[in-house]
Amino acid sequence: MNFPSLLQCFFTDRLLQQLDASPHTVAAYRDAFRLLLRFAAQHLGRKPSELHLKDLDVSFLEKFLDHLEGERRNCTQTRNNRLSALQSFFRYVAFSEPALALHCQRVLAIPAKRYARGPVEFLTEEETKALVEAPDPRTWIGRRDRVLLLVATQTGLRNSEITSLRCQDVEFSTGAHVRCLGKGRKMRCTPLRQDVATALKEWLSERGGRPQDPVFPSSRGTRLSADALQRLVARHAAAARKLCPSLTGKTVTPHTLRHSAAMDLLRRRVDLSVIALWLGHESTETTQIYLHADMRLKEQALAHATASGLVPDRYLPSDPLLTFLESL
Repeated sequence: MNFPSLLQCFFTDRLLQQLDASPHTVAAYRDAFRLLLRFAAQHLGRKPSELHLKDLDVSFLEKFLDHLEGERRNCTQTRNNRLSALQSFFRYVAFSEPALALHCQRVLAIPAKRYARGPVEFLTEEETKALVEAPDPRTWIGRRDRVLLLVATQTGLRNSEITSLRCQDVEFSTGAHVRCLGKGRKMRCTPLRQDVATALKEWLSERGGRPQDPVFPSSRGTRLSADALQRLVARHAAAARKLCPSLTGKTVTPHTLRHSAAMDLLRRRVDLSVIALWLGHESTETTQIYLHADMRLKEQALAHATASGLVPDRYLPSDPLLTFLESL
């Protein structure tokens, strides 16, 4: 089979039928190949449907990965995720077309790039308020964006979970909450604060739509793409910096809002296991990154350890017999 046929079979047969991959996984793999095919068309001068598998050798794929980091400004983790998607395809090709096994083995040998784990970047309460108030409430898009940012900063939903949120996934009765299908196909419910529930109810009343329609549609009424949500957050973050100077120097993405929701829960002394359930983490080990993120939490722990502010004295027994026993 040629490259286009192999790629189509990989998605239809391997991902959808054999693995029954989740929509999030399929979307992530789709985006990786969409970027690769655009890069290949630009640098090889051929349409994606005219490409051959041997065009996608190790040297070309390494140039593509460098392009992701250099020109698209993707972080190392995103670069590794794209590489993982590509290698899944070549692993499938190695079994489907044994004659291409050596070519695939070379691609599969490309290592994931190591990276330093920096501190989690999050927004303070003042910065979050400035970001939420940045959209213009006089316009339809501004009202949509304001409610979207409010929901994102309070619930901590992932990028894909926000864009896939449907009208039928919002519940306003006793215990207002939103339902979402997260990683690992785990369905979870996230409670809404009263002010967030009120704002979301007003937006859905204006938005209208059927139960299966997206809560936050594009201007054409379709589901927002991941790139559109990132641009939306970046645009309003740029506007918020004018009123909140502490945002200067911070890279604000949809995932930053997720981190901000987690840090807000941690500052309110919510147990770490509850935060893990709130965010949909598989283990509390993933959630522990937030313990190291806020210096104020460490300062509070230090102040609690020496509440009086005095250096603790060493115990010295006054009796000679006690002195003897302490020396043993």
